[in-house]
Amino acid sequence: MRIGQGFDVHRLVPNRRLILGGVEIPYESGLLGHSDADVLVHAIMDALLGAIGAGDIGHHFPDSDLRFKDADSMKLFKDVLEKVKTAGYQVVNIDATIIAQKPKLVGFIPEIQQNIMALINQKAVQVNIKATTTEGLGFAGRGEGIGAMAVALIDEIG
Repeated sequence: MRIGQGFDVHRLVPNRRLILGGVEIPYESGLLGHSDADVLVHAIMDALLGAIGAGDIGHHFPDSDLRFKDADSMKLFKDVLEKVKTAGYQVVNIDATIIAQKPKLVGFIPEIQQNIMALINQKAVQVNIKATTTEGLGFAGRGEGIGAMAVALIDEIG
């Protein structure tokens, strides 16, 4: 068994869609990034890449590569899952936290979890997604950005 951890943060800006876990969240701002800036999926991908010792998403999907401009992070996530499988592993557990003062995300968590579980496509996998605020402290508390952190547990296939 192996464990990996991931973290990502993006700035909130006007005139962008807010995408978290592949779900478009109605909000006045969205996350700025080269791709769709889905911080949750980015943190999970980094955790999985870390678990197989394969670097991070910046290495695999660099922001200098125009192929990834405005990319759907869920499609990039599929590529990371294939890398995990090719390395001889399967996902056992993902635990992730979205860090945002606003918007309130509790109503979107079930759909986000389902999206991630559907991509992993394994019956035994456990996916747990949470959201928390920073009680008004820091960049997230001031509404300047959203962060996410994730831990992934993988095991050898078979």
